[in-house]
Amino acid sequence: MAITPDFARDLRPGEETAVDALLRGSFPAAEEAKLVTKLRKSRAIAGETVLPMDGQIIGYYALSYMVRPKGWLCLAPVAIHPDLQRCGYGKRMMGMLTEWARLTKAPVVVLGTPDFYERAGFSRAKAAQLQSPYPIENTMLAGLDAPAKPQKLVYPSAFEGV
Repeated sequence: MAITPDFARDLRPGEETAVDALLRGSFPAAEEAKLVTKLRKSRAIAGETVLPMDGQIIGYYALSYMVRPKGWLCLAPVAIHPDLQRCGYGKRMMGMLTEWARLTKAPVVVLGTPDFYERAGFSRAKAAQLQSPYPIENTMLAGLDAPAKPQKLVYPSAFEGV
């Protein structure tokens, strides 16, 4: 019998250690785990979603409140257990997130690999007029029907130095 992931759900109290281990195992440095700790301490996190499978956390993403534009969210980090990457779990999680953003009209900004995020529903074209402290060619947006008007993105202070 094949084991498949459960449904993605909100992080539950007590699962922070498992998320920290996932982040540390999914990236070459501990920066993403440190970012989540800083975001939690500063109360900038709007929500944390996990993907459980067989009693383990195999997927994760955090949404945080942007400083500007007000009402916008930023996505970071996103992780899938290294042994399960390229199995479609991350794309499925991101697809559900971009559909939620589209239905609720909640703008969600992500900085990342365009090939992956655009296949999941994010758009570089919708973010092209934004001003960002990060490379605009790797900045994508979900949740808006049309390209965003020119404006400056201001991330939570936890992102400084990342």
